[in-house]
Amino acid sequence: MGTRTKFSKDFKLKAVHLSEKSDNIKDLAISLGIDGALLYRWRKGYFKREGKSVVFPGVGKSTGILDPEREELKRLRGENKDLKEERDILKKAVSIFSKND
Repeated sequence: MGTRTKFSKDFKLKAVHLSEKSDNIKDLAISLGIDGALLYRWRKGYFKREGKSVVFPGVGKSTGILDPEREELKRLRGENKDLKEERDILKKAVSIFSKND
């Protein structure tokens, strides 16, 4: 079984832009060292999402979430974790103090 090669968003965008100017997309794909079908799929994804902020959302760690949104999500998850811990501590304190009465 072969290993899967991951291409950067920058590489994909450059390949798509080169394919717009190329007469033969399959030859271009071969010269870039990729399969022709893969370049066609990138083109389809690019032109389908053109003008939107996220093109090729599956590249690397990206899930289609922009960097500021990713940072806010990370911050909110941490805050949520802290609040749950505080809640659990307060629940235990209430149960301890209610037993002493």
